[in-house]
Amino acid sequence: MTVLLRSAQRIGRFRLRPVSRRAILLFIALVVTACGVLHVLFTLYLENERYEYLLSNAPIPKTPTPLYPSPLRANATLLMLCRNEELDGVLSSVRQVEEKFNQNYAYPWTFLNDVPFDDNFKTGVLNLLGPAADVSFGLIPPEMWKQPSWINETRAAAGRDKLVAEDVIYGASVSYRNMCRFNSGFFYRHELLLPYRYYWRIEPDVDYFCDLQYDPFAFMEDNNKTYGFTMSLREYELTIATLWESVREFMDLYPQFIHPNSAMRFLSWNGGVTYNLCHFWSNFEIADMDFWRGEAYSTFFDFLESKGGFYYERWGDAPVHSIAVALFAPKESVHFFYDIGYRHADFQHCPSGNAWSAGRCACDPKDTFDKYSDSCTYNFLRVQSS
Repeated sequence: MTVLLRSAQRIGRFRLRPVSRRAILLFIALVVTACGVLHVLFTLYLENERYEYLLSNAPIPKTPTPLYPSPLRANATLLMLCRNEELDGVLSSVRQVEEKFNQNYAYPWTFLNDVPFDDNFKTGVLNLLGPAADVSFGLIPPEMWKQPSWINETRAAAGRDKLVAEDVIYGASVSYRNMCRFNSGFFYRHELLLPYRYYWRIEPDVDYFCDLQYDPFAFMEDNNKTYGFTMSLREYELTIATLWESVREFMDLYPQFIHPNSAMRFLSWNGGVTYNLCHFWSNFEIADMDFWRGEAYSTFFDFLESKGGFYYERWGDAPVHSIAVALFAPKESVHFFYDIGYRHADFQHCPSGNAWSAGRCACDPKDTFDKYSDSCTYNFLRVQSS
């Protein structure tokens, strides 16, 4: 009995003290945080696995084996809309496109500006490309660029002020709106573009990471592709507040233009009731201008133009192009240029696997926007695979 009492006393000395409420809450918070982190990591892992699976199973035509110039070349141009003061960024982009692709194909370059290009700009470009290059410098006519006179400026100014108050990028810029409208409905009508069918839109101060050992224009033509992209993401909703309302009105008025095998599910998860904001990022696009010049898109652009949303809000050419392609073209005519590594601002696409090694890509395959939740490329691949 004495031994038992002593044992009990000894145990009593080490009895745990009551745990405070604060400690319990801290422990719960740590557990919840840890579970949240594990959930995010697991979700990213699953998204990556699903992305890779869809990419490998999507009905995307395989790009050709390395193929350098043949006697036949697509009717196409490399297109850049830029300003005189952007010369350094222009030269950087042009140099990369030439080194990665065009030195083997010699496609013509077309440069457009809303003011005349100065001699310094022209000399810089021509010195880089060399005397044998086919280069055109074009001036955009005011009627293609300036805000139309019928736009209610009081309403337009109020729209700009609203976006400025929300700290929306380019919220106050009329010039940016001019550019979006021009890229949406006029560039393919410019006299320098009229002779061409295909274009590759190049922006100043972007990066191309991979060698391209085939002709993407010929690929588009051979595979009946209408539109090609490298990145897709969601639009800033405040800039297109009434765009989808206008699109739905257009679809009701012109149902004959909606393709029976459209990519509507890329744009909407509920059959077109609402817009999920997904669009192809148009600062890189390789496309067929015959589509823009066709009846469906011409009617669509004129309808949107009549709404004034390019100026009353800040409708961008990226959602306008994307909505049109997804609705009016067969879904299989849209191509994801997975093997073209590309960076614009803080966003980049970098291929992996065989495409990365074959292109000798100077980018990290892990650093690619496609696999982030804000990307719509997974959605595109899912639609293409269905």
